[in-house]
Amino acid sequence: MSITALIVDDEELAREELKYLLDTAGSVEVLAEGKNGVEAVDLIRTHHPDVVFLDVQMPGLDGFAVLKKLIELGKGEQLPQIIFATAFDQYAVRAFDVNAIDYLLKPFDRDRVLQAVERARQRLQEAGPSGEPKLAPTDLRVDTLLRLIEQHQAPKPHSGKIVLQAGSRLLLVDQKDICFASIDDGVISVVTPSIEGQSKCRTLEELFDLLDPAVFWRAHRSFLVNINHIREVVPWFKSSYQLRMADKKQTEIPVSRAQTRRLRELFNL
Repeated sequence: MSITALIVDDEELAREELKYLLDTAGSVEVLAEGKNGVEAVDLIRTHHPDVVFLDVQMPGLDGFAVLKKLIELGKGEQLPQIIFATAFDQYAVRAFDVNAIDYLLKPFDRDRVLQAVERARQRLQEAGPSGEPKLAPTDLRVDTLLRLIEQHQAPKPHSGKIVLQAGSRLLLVDQKDICFASIDDGVISVVTPSIEGQSKCRTLEELFDLLDPAVFWRAHRSFLVNINHIREVVPWFKSSYQLRMADKKQTEIPVSRAQTRRLRELFNL
């Protein structure tokens, strides 16, 4: 039985490796590839594949948010079978293993990929007679799936330490010491009064999830700031503002127009 598939992963090498392994599986037609969660939603709704190989951690929408978005938009539409591709430990991933939902751990193992494909093929063969809509088991358990997604997205306890890479060193930094974090060309830099390093997080949203939201503020799409390390609020062009931070360079950070109201609320401007 031939099946159609999509591959969605923000890592090009991971997509290429999985595509190669699927080609060796036989009778699997990869219709398209995507590199983020937004593309995943569009591709799934355009191509209606049998199976989607979906990375868990991606910029914008992660794998679980993609499923939630599909359910919200679908309003009764059949979902494809989802096979998560992730670097998560298998015991953590099993919490999201709802019948037809399978998972593959990175780096991919050929036998495990073939096993996931065969599982998907068997599920499709168990669907209704020819001519009827394919009934994905995920659709029969949407409530369960949504509960798992909500659990995954529930607020997590905020760790007191953040790991930064500075050269060949991995440094543990107290959150309270972080002045700000910025992203440029996909690289997240974190600055304290004494050091600067890079975070392994892929997005500022992912880093923000690790920080205390009562202290850290997304002043601009490219900046997270610790409000306790703002040295000066500088009036700027056309009723906008910049923040002068308490790091060595006294870095000036723009406040987006969308966040100007929040700035005024924070400091009673």
